[in-house]
Amino acid sequence: MRFALTVVRHGQTRLNKEKVIQGQGVDEPLSETGFKQTAAAGVFLNNVKFTHVFSSDLIRTKQTVHGILEKSKCCQDVTVKYDSRLRERKYGVAEGKGLSELKAMAKAAGEECPGFTPPGGETLDEVKMRGKDFFGFLCQLILKEAGQKEPCSSGAPSSCLETSLAEIFPLGKNCASKFNSDSGAPELVASVLVVSHGAYMKGLFDYFLTDLECSLPATLSKSEFVPVSSNTGISLFIINFEKGREVKPTVQCVCVNLQDHLNGVTETC
Repeated sequence: MRFALTVVRHGQTRLNKEKVIQGQGVDEPLSETGFKQTAAAGVFLNNVKFTHVFSSDLIRTKQTVHGILEKSKCCQDVTVKYDSRLRERKYGVAEGKGLSELKAMAKAAGEECPGFTPPGGETLDEVKMRGKDFFGFLCQLILKEAGQKEPCSSGAPSSCLETSLAEIFPLGKNCASKFNSDSGAPELVASVLVVSHGAYMKGLFDYFLTDLECSLPATLSKSEFVPVSSNTGISLFIINFEKGREVKPTVQCVCVNLQDHLNGVTETC
């Protein structure tokens, strides 16, 4: 069975712009620019039918997911599930300090960012494990609910999950040439929206690439897949796994860090 996973980074905060580490301990709301970005992402995704919506429980992600859904034409009744596993990386004593201070800490320890772990912070592997744990939970949830879902009605193609995604993807240079290159693939059983954070998403995507051997679009190199997503950057994956078989899911990246929706957004000083 197949499901779509759309992952969006939260909108900009004042501390993002000032290059201050927020992590989990500094719960900064969106800036005016962040709200504009979020509204633009919502308009971009407003025709996509999401069956499940998850968000980090920090305020910047809560505001982002709310801003996206309030623009939606078909997801007004979807309940957002807030999950602490989707929180940003914990930076310990570096939270609330500038990025330059974090780099100085790393240099003093004979290390470099982002591999350096400040006292009280999470390692990159720990963040990646949180991503793996959430993804495993998500696959089991989709598997459990799959038998209860009604298939798309052939008389109402606009309600189909795949159709609603195909209307806007692919766009931009970092997208696959086709939304679905396998014409014999089964229909999507779910379309999931996840709103999270830059370092967390980097860990999750690393898990997709290194552990699950995620396939990338021909136009996208591994080095382009690695950097931290921009604020409200949109990434789309198609997950394929078989019921009752102990095999790894296959992951197809349709696009990563898509920013087309931000073309008309002007940054507020």
